[in-house]
Amino acid sequence: MKKKLVVLTGAGISAESGVATFRDANGLWEGHDVMEVASPQGWRKNPKLVLDFYNQRRKNAHEVAPNAGHLALADLEKDFDVRIITQNVDNLHERAGSSHVVHLHGKLFESRSTLDPALVYPMDGWELNLGDKCEKGSQLRPNIVWFGEPVPLMEKAIEETLQADIFLVVGTSLLVYPAAGLVDFVPEEVPVFVVDPKMPELRNRPNLHLFEEKASTGMQKVAQVLRKSYR
Repeated sequence: MKKKLVVLTGAGISAESGVATFRDANGLWEGHDVMEVASPQGWRKNPKLVLDFYNQRRKNAHEVAPNAGHLALADLEKDFDVRIITQNVDNLHERAGSSHVVHLHGKLFESRSTLDPALVYPMDGWELNLGDKCEKGSQLRPNIVWFGEPVPLMEKAIEETLQADIFLVVGTSLLVYPAAGLVDFVPEEVPVFVVDPKMPELRNRPNLHLFEEKASTGMQKVAQVLRKSYR
C-alpha cells in the first residue's frame, strides 16, 4: 500500500507560473484593497468591481501553465497516495495531473448562487457578469471563500492531515488561518517537509526538513528524498 503524502500548497507555487498573489509588493490589483474585492462587504458595496476583479484573474489563469513544482507533485502519485490541500483557487494542480485536490478557498472556475450556496456551476470561459443568474433567479458570484466567510472544507483537510504518513508544505507563508493551523494537526511522529524561498516560522519538531528555495527546484529535491527514503 502506498504511503499517504498530504501536501499543503499556497500562493508561492502558482506565483512561479505567473499568477499574481495578494501578497505581491504592488498588490494583486493596483489601487484596490483586498477587502474591496474579496469580502462579503465588498460584494454588497460594489458587485461589478468584484466580478471584474475575478474576470481578470480568470483571464490570467487561462494564459498560464503549471510549472515544475505542480508537475513534480502530480508525478509523485506514481509512488505515493498524494492528497493536495491548496489555498489557491486556480486549477494548475489539476492541469498538471493531480487527482486529489481540496480547494480550501474555493475554485476560480466555478460560480455559485447568492441565494443557495449549494448551487455551484462550472465555468468554461473567463467572464461572469451582472445579470448572470442561477436557476432560482439570483445573481451568480465567484465560488470563492472570501475573508470573513467560513471555510467549509476545513474539516476534510484536517481529516486528511491526521491520516498523513508524510506532510509537505509548499509555497505558503503559513500566515493565513485556518489553513495555516493544519500543521498543528500533523501527528508528532510524521516527517514534515517545507519548501519555500522565504521560510515560514515553524515550531521546532522532530523530523523537520527545510528546503529554502522556490517550488520548481525545491520539489525536485524533495521528490528525490521521498522516493529514496520513504517509499
